[in-house]
Amino acid sequence: MSAHPWLVPPLADGRRTSRDWAVDVGCVLAAAMVAVFTVAGDLMSAPGGWTAVDVAGAALACAALWFRRRWPVPVAAGILAVSAVAPAAAGAAGVAMYTVAVYRRFPAAAAVCASAVPVAALRYLLRPVTGLPWSVWLLVNALAAMSVLAWGMFARARRGLMLELAERARRAEAEQRERAEAVRRAERGRIAREMHDALAHRLSLLSLQAGALEYASPEAAEAAGVIRASAHQALEDLRDVIVVLREDGPVAHAGLSELPALAAETRAAGTPVDLDDRVGDAVGLPERAGRAVHHIVREALTNARKHAPGEPVNVLVYGAEGEGITVVVRQPLPAPGASPSAIPGTGTGLIGLAERAALAGGRLSHGPEEGDFAVRAWLPWPS
Repeated sequence: MSAHPWLVPPLADGRRTSRDWAVDVGCVLAAAMVAVFTVAGDLMSAPGGWTAVDVAGAALACAALWFRRRWPVPVAAGILAVSAVAPAAAGAAGVAMYTVAVYRRFPAAAAVCASAVPVAALRYLLRPVTGLPWSVWLLVNALAAMSVLAWGMFARARRGLMLELAERARRAEAEQRERAEAVRRAERGRIAREMHDALAHRLSLLSLQAGALEYASPEAAEAAGVIRASAHQALEDLRDVIVVLREDGPVAHAGLSELPALAAETRAAGTPVDLDDRVGDAVGLPERAGRAVHHIVREALTNARKHAPGEPVNVLVYGAEGEGITVVVRQPLPAPGASPSAIPGTGTGLIGLAERAALAGGRLSHGPEEGDFAVRAWLPWPS
């Protein structure tokens, strides 16, 4: 049975499925009907003391059928023994033998079904069947036992085939999903490489032009330096994306320690930033949480430059081990009629931040708050 776990009776864990309940109730009712007809025939042909034995034996056998899935062989042996003196239990004996043929290997099933022949012989000696020779009686019972064994083995083989086909279908679906995922990964990598090639070319041109501006105009030198540094950083980010998509190896991701540099970049671009980092380079903070904090702050600062350029931004990061880490980014709402920045956007930045926070096991909210637009995020920091 170790090679065929499907042969373990469904009651091995002490529970029945709805189908098991229906089948078990049907088997008990069928055995009870056979018992009723047998007892009725005894009353009509030869009423006497055997009727009480038939009724008691049939009741015991039908009750034992309820446990046939958990103990197939003991239940079948007990019912066969009862049927030796109580022919009304013959229907229950057939159900029990079928159960053994389904749930046990052939040697055990053949032994139980073969024992039905000597049981039938003993029953004939105790209660002879009028008009039916002993040899014919044994032949009929032997054929019946062989039929039950063959039927049970066929059901066993069919169940095994169905389960094997189901397992093959499951494996085929899993392989198909893996192939589809591989195709998606390859396509994402191809698109990312094409994006990298196109953007790298334009960013390189932007960096060269910004470098030229640094020498052409002293007034624009500082702004040109910021542009050139941003272009270089964008190129580095693109390379990191390509490395990840190609799965060439690990990539160093930004964390809490890069927040001051991020704030400095934003100040250099013309947006005042007040960074209050009360955590610092925290020891023990999960890498995923650190990356999420950096990404949330970066995206919030980008949105601030887009929607309220020049307005001051307050960034607060605090928390402790066991309590979690909280990020709050606030900026005054733009005045009515103020024109937003010309920087294009997709409108999905905050949605992406919420998804990133959820992936890290935290949460994120955003919206107007006391005259400011606030982005609040909480991320777990296990102790």
